[in-house]
Amino acid sequence: MQRRIAKLIINVLLLAVLLAFTALLAWAVDARQMPALQIWHTERLKEEFKARDATARTTLEEYLAQEARLFRELHDKIQQHIAPSADMIYSRYRLGGPQDPAWGQTNWNRTFELVPDQIQGGALLLHGLSDSPYSLRRVGEMLHAKGFYVLGMRLPGHGTTPGALARANWEDWVAASKIGARHVHDRIGPARPFVIVGYSNGGGLAVKYALDALDDPQLPAPDRLLLFSPEIGIMRLAFIASAHKLLSFIPFFAKSKWVSIEPEYDPFKYNSFPKHAVQEAWDVTTTLQRQVRKARRTERIRALPRVLTFLSWADATVETSATVERFYGQLISTNSELVVFDMNRGDTFKAFIPSTHASRLQQLEARHDLPYRLTVVSSAAGDSDHVVARSRGARADESTVTELPLAWPSGVYSLSHVAIPFAPDDPIYGTGERSAHDYTGIALGTLNLRGETHLLVAPASQLMRLRHNPFFPYMEARLNGEIESVLTEFSKPDERQQGLVESGP
Repeated sequence: MQRRIAKLIINVLLLAVLLAFTALLAWAVDARQMPALQIWHTERLKEEFKARDATARTTLEEYLAQEARLFRELHDKIQQHIAPSADMIYSRYRLGGPQDPAWGQTNWNRTFELVPDQIQGGALLLHGLSDSPYSLRRVGEMLHAKGFYVLGMRLPGHGTTPGALARANWEDWVAASKIGARHVHDRIGPARPFVIVGYSNGGGLAVKYALDALDDPQLPAPDRLLLFSPEIGIMRLAFIASAHKLLSFIPFFAKSKWVSIEPEYDPFKYNSFPKHAVQEAWDVTTTLQRQVRKARRTERIRALPRVLTFLSWADATVETSATVERFYGQLISTNSELVVFDMNRGDTFKAFIPSTHASRLQQLEARHDLPYRLTVVSSAAGDSDHVVARSRGARADESTVTELPLAWPSGVYSLSHVAIPFAPDDPIYGTGERSAHDYTGIALGTLNLRGETHLLVAPASQLMRLRHNPFFPYMEARLNGEIESVLTEFSKPDERQQGLVESGP
């Protein structure tokens, strides 16, 4: 009887393996239908920074020197070989073309510094996965205007080719973050506030760094975290992303390494996306979540600085619920705040948006036990495009409603993951206002295409995604208030030490 059971178990396992391999094979065969791989997908850039290159004494100057060699390699191996053909007019790799990232005086794909005349504080900016330092340019300029020394760090694998992202590991991003944090802190000294700003994957890295600093006295601890669409968790099936390696080493199945292969017309963000990056995002978020749980269990999480986060309730890139439940829900101190941009609840879109999306947010808003302040920017009424900000303090019974001089643009039913940190006047992702900019390429935020979808070389879902935040003025005001608050804290060291000064709405 035992032998029969054992044999049955073995047969079931063999069948499961066979089915899994068959599914993987079908996946790999289907990937062959994607567009052809280009030199920016396949060429290896050897000068990219790796975690093994870093020590506790690695300086930003050394990082920048290696970055300079990397961009010279990008020029020599890829950019100078791109022919000025018709189909390459809008390629980011065409030197001097309309989408060449080196427009103006700065290539925002590279690490940048903003130095005020008189330093009042310091900020480290960590961008998202497949993005570049450009994504936090506007926020960096706001900090700089308040007297902050700003370092916008280019994280390894970014700003060059999507193929580089197929080889970068999350440990590389963490190592680069630490180099940047030490540099900012050394530049401003211990008597000035140190802020870390993180967008998407950079938001997760910012939280991870803050948790690492709780246990490592050699790491300068931040005094504030400012997060935008933070990547605290991603879809649960991401853990199987590396399964492609069973077949993708075979040239016939080389395309199976990729989630998507798209034209690279965006100067500051990859459109093609490798499965390796999905796996690295999964690994860093699961590591982060373990750290959060441990910090909560030991109550070390109480020592985290105030966190102010802005996110879209509708987000197809990261799990919003992970930020709400697996990070904010684990906080002990009640001085942090979560700002949620709801979907357009106007009558025009009611029939097209599942009611479950609204009910989950309503349940969150109804809670009186949240250990943080919750603010929801949402439609004022069913027949109105205008929005209000509804706020409830940590563990408070009463909520307040503030009318905002803002409204949903026509035809916009939600924000998106990629829209949050970009202002409407952004020259690339905004509404097309270019009077104050010298950018002459495609204003990607203005694309409003209509026609048969199969004619497009880029997926319609990519082109229709909102690229800027119509409620950026509200967020800008909140950020300026937050910056003023942290500067005030450091101007009153006794109150800061006693924890008597907390940031309000």
